[in-house]
Amino acid sequence: MIYFDKVTKIYQDGMKVIDDVSLSIEPEEFISIVGHSGAGKTTLLKMLLAEESPSDGFIFFESQDINKIKENKIYKHRQKIGVVFQDFRLLSNRTVYENIAFAMEAAGKTNDEIISDVPYVLKLVGLEGKTQNFPQELSGGEQQRVAIARAIVNQPDVLIADEPTGNLDPNNAKDIIDILQKVNELGTTVILTTHNKSIIENLGKKRVVTMENGKIIRDKSGGYIL
Repeated sequence: MIYFDKVTKIYQDGMKVIDDVSLSIEPEEFISIVGHSGAGKTTLLKMLLAEESPSDGFIFFESQDINKIKENKIYKHRQKIGVVFQDFRLLSNRTVYENIAFAMEAAGKTNDEIISDVPYVLKLVGLEGKTQNFPQELSGGEQQRVAIARAIVNQPDVLIADEPTGNLDPNNAKDIIDILQKVNELGTTVILTTHNKSIIENLGKKRVVTMENGKIIRDKSGGYIL
């Protein structure tokens, strides 16, 4: 599904943040990309989203060379990828229901689809009783659950979770990872970035790719982290 082919990224100041990376991710896989801050994890994801372009190499998504997608078609590529961030990025002036409905409206979904799908994803993340709450009325763990619901409501092929537990305590962090695994079991490819060793250990035999100074230094199944 996803293939990074000898990808290098060098910024204008000469800093090389990705160095000759080749990486394949299969459909419905759950993969964790780990490494210290500055290892290149986030840049790799930005290139997958076509927010950054590689200086060298190729990135393929469903056999499509991302860098050959026309500017006016990039939005269609991004609709296939849901994203969850560390800082939630919810709309503070909208309820939980409205935050998720807004994502569906932006994707051109009908009112009937919104009425049907929003309750479904809220039940999936365990927030069916919080539809009329505003983000500031929720705990950090609950806000991240809303963010996950928003990211998956349009049924993306891939879910990127970029340090989704960075602002959470261990119990809430575990709950979020459990939800991500549930999403994966329903058929969505999940790409998780983290530097939390306990999370990786709790994922058991899932694949872990370790990055350091823009390079992949390890690609194994189960429990490997710097």
